[in-house]
Amino acid sequence: MPQDRSEDKGEMKKYANFNFICGAVICSLMVLMALVSCFYTPYPSTAMDASLKFARPGLMHIMGCDNYGRDIFSRVMEGIRNTSLIALLTVFIGTLAGVIVGAVCGYFGGLPDEILMRINDLLFSFPSILLALVIISLTGTGTLNVTLALGLAFIPSFARIVRSEVRKQAALDYVQSARILGAGHFRVIFAHILPNIVPVLLSSVMIGFNNAVLAEAGLSYLGIGVQPPEASLGRMLSEAQSYLFTAPWYAVFPGLVIMLMVLGFALLAEGMSEGNG
Repeated sequence: MPQDRSEDKGEMKKYANFNFICGAVICSLMVLMALVSCFYTPYPSTAMDASLKFARPGLMHIMGCDNYGRDIFSRVMEGIRNTSLIALLTVFIGTLAGVIVGAVCGYFGGLPDEILMRINDLLFSFPSILLALVIISLTGTGTLNVTLALGLAFIPSFARIVRSEVRKQAALDYVQSARILGAGHFRVIFAHILPNIVPVLLSSVMIGFNNAVLAEAGLSYLGIGVQPPEASLGRMLSEAQSYLFTAPWYAVFPGLVIMLMVLGFALLAEGMSEGNG
């Protein structure tokens, strides 16, 4: 029996490593394309050429051209950059606020914890994209407003995760020892407890980034995310839906990139989670 368990753990470790490597490769490719697009794209992403309208994929335009004669590959590169930036800022806002709220509630508990967590549970009961839509309806459309709306919508999920982990850690001996030695509450939280929940938090950040990519793509698809002439993967899908039969490549490539981004970060998160387990 012990040998069987060790073999199972070994298989799980290999599986986790495989997922992590595959996810890291896909994510690195996406990050590389986003960084390169800051300095170079094969063609200007907003350059139109009527003679290239719905040009098929080829050597000059490897992903073809859209209904305005714009190079799809260049717009996909810019779309990856815009989507990644919005997702990154969204997760940063959600993580920063969520860690503070969750850590304070989980450590101190009491009435403030009950009040904040009931508010958090109420917000958490709404899907993130629906909550973001409510916020956007009050603040207006645009990249900045969408980023802030998604960031605020992601706070409840991070707060719940951090609160749960902090409560577990607060009951352990090393926290009690730190208190006996005279460490202040906030030193215990930020210097002792939070470093020990970093692995769980990193996995949650990856999943959050994944969800932020989908949320941004969905909002841009609805026309309330990234605004023209800036490129967005979700908006490209929205524009392409009228030409699925005449120019299928217009939708295939942006959709494929969204799938790869989601798959890459999902594999990365799963590999990290299995590895920590």
